[in-house]
This record gives sequence, structure tokens and C-alpha cells, in this order.
Amino acid sequence: MKYTFMGYAMNVEKKKSPEILVFDTYGEDYDRWFDEKGKVVFQNEVQLFKSIEHYHRHPSIEIGSGSGRFTRALSIDFALEPSFKLREISIKNGVVPIKGRGEDVPFDDEVFKTVFIIVTLCFAKKPIDILREAARILHKKGHLILGLVLSDSPLGKLYIEKKQKGHKFYSVAKFYTLSEIESMLQHVGLRVYDIYSTLFSSPSHLTDIEEPVHGYIKKAGFVATIAKKVR
Repeated sequence: MKYTFMGYAMNVEKKKSPEILVFDTYGEDYDRWFDEKGKVVFQNEVQLFKSIEHYHRHPSIEIGSGSGRFTRALSIDFALEPSFKLREISIKNGVVPIKGRGEDVPFDDEVFKTVFIIVTLCFAKKPIDILREAARILHKKGHLILGLVLSDSPLGKLYIEKKQKGHKFYSVAKFYTLSEIESMLQHVGLRVYDIYSTLFSSPSHLTDIEEPVHGYIKKAGFVATIAKKVR
């Protein structure tokens, strides 16, 4: 590690971007979404990740764990979160996260068999720095699992429209195409190995749990991409 424990913790607080500060301010609203408007969306996303449990090996970590909803649902071993408010809520949700930033993860090289980054990239100021750190801590035979809302999907377009209207969360978000994600992964020595898709209905019409589909479906609102290190 570059810092002492105290030095690292102080550094996390000093380097907070607007993308993190919005969750310090509106963390309760963010977490409430999982039980209210986003309940069925979340259930479908969890169903997708559970359909690829064969890629989840331990020890595992979630970078940008938010309020701990995915960490708990997917039995991920470690959680890393920079927002103090989301860490506070996460503890109430039964997950005790490490105070830390995805751009500077406080773990040694190649210690995790699985690294999850779920939605976090769209709220990252420098997503490629997070991917570089994910590649560093990922075991040579491990899997990086990304949960993504892609910019050219129907759901991505809806969120971009909300961003343009000043939505408190999406106004600080940036969404990417699959090719842009693949390019960033390639830049840090990773390649997409597999993809699964879900959320084929708009959130306003979604009432049931859909069956995840193997492969990239452009009309899907949410995809999980599995990446591995290039040997």
C-alpha cells in the first residue's frame, strides 16, 4: 500500500468527486429505490448475476458497493465504497464495506478470484483507472464481472434523457457503448470473455422476473460482461 491506514482513509475523503458527493447527499434516496421503484429491476439484475454463479469464485470483492444491496444478495466477500453515507446505509443492510476508492484499491496484486463492478463505472470520473486497479488485484485466472447499462440500450437512452433534464443521480453519470467498454478493458490488459443480458421491458412496464439471455442483446437494459486477463 502507498499509505498508512490513516493516510489512506484521509486520502479517500480528500479526493471525492461530484460523482461521489451526490451519494453522500442523497444516499437515502438511492437506497430506497431498491425497495420501491427499482424493486423489480433489482430483482432481475440479481437473477442475471445468479445465472452466472459459475463465474463467481472466492475470494471476491465488489468495487463501488453502494449501499451493499448486490454485495449481500450475491454473497460477495469484500466491499469497497468511497461514500460515507452509502457505507453507513450498507452497514444497516448487513454489509460492512471498506472505506476506499476504486482508483486506489488497498489490496495486493492478484488476490481476488472475482472482482465485481456493478453500475459503478458510469459514476466514475476516470473509469479506466478503476478498471486498471481491478486488473491489478484480479488473479491471473480470475474473472472481472461488470454490470452495465449501455448508452445505446433503451434503458441507457432513458437515463441519458434524465441526465439532460438534471436528474440528481444521472446528471453526474456517463454511459458507454459495449465497444467503448471493450476498448477500455483492452487498454488495461483484459478482454471480454462472455456476456449475458436482461431487462427487455422498460422499468415502467416491468412486473416479473425475466429469464436472462446468454449473449449480447442490444435491446437489453442491463448486461453482465465477464472479462479475463489477456495471457
